[in-house]
Amino acid sequence: MSSDAGRLWIVATPIGNLHDLSPRARDTLRDVGLIAAEDTRHSAPLLAQAGSRARLVALHEHNERDEAAHIVEQLRAGIDVALICDAGTPLISDPGFRLVRAAREAGCEVSPVPGPCAAIAALSVAGLPSDRFAFEGFLPAKASARRERLQTLVAEPRTLIFYESSHRIVESLADAIAVFGAARAAVLARELTKLFETIIAAPLGDIAARVAADANQQRGEFVLLVAGAEGDAADAQLAEGRRVFALLREELPPARAAKLAAAITGASRKALYEGDRARD
Repeated sequence: MSSDAGRLWIVATPIGNLHDLSPRARDTLRDVGLIAAEDTRHSAPLLAQAGSRARLVALHEHNERDEAAHIVEQLRAGIDVALICDAGTPLISDPGFRLVRAAREAGCEVSPVPGPCAAIAALSVAGLPSDRFAFEGFLPAKASARRERLQTLVAEPRTLIFYESSHRIVESLADAIAVFGAARAAVLARELTKLFETIIAAPLGDIAARVAADANQQRGEFVLLVAGAEGDAADAQLAEGRRVFALLREELPPARAAKLAAAITGASRKALYEGDRARD
């Protein structure tokens, strides 16, 4: 790629409080020639406040595959491009993966302008173990699929982080209790950095009761953090994974058997595969 090619900047924007826009992010949004935004109407006030006059194009889950090629052509032509989402860090449960991959495959430089991220902000104040965590994004909309996803995580030892919307938070909390139990420690962070920010740290059952009893606690955007499983549950999951892996191993190559066993039981594919190699 020519050194005259443009650079793709991945720019984090505020998740609520506009003062969280960093000086570097502001400068980048002013300097680029093109900004790809998840929702151009939503982002317009922020860009106006930042003093950006860059041309805007929409890049969302429905058009990203096609729009990425057009944006890469702009990069090839020497135009610097910024990617932003509606709030927070792009690609974290937001569009952008295909664009970043396409830009890299085209030999274009891709650089981050780090800043707000709701998942990390919530983790930083949760008081749950933060040395190891698993970000799971949004749970499935359908109850059966949601419980199935949660079931694969029941013995996960790392702190779990989920995003949830206002119209599903009550149901998702109920499903989390059904799978993890009402006593599992958790934190519900609502409307982070905004006027009505609320952070509830309590067992899942207590959080669900408080949210169900207060309609105000059912409004806004949510990050749900659930403490990881301790000892026995994690060991039981790995044991079941090894049992299923052993059965599949008789008919399938080890890597394929480990992948399927992990999908069925929720056990770590890496642990299953490496355990098999250690025994050989």
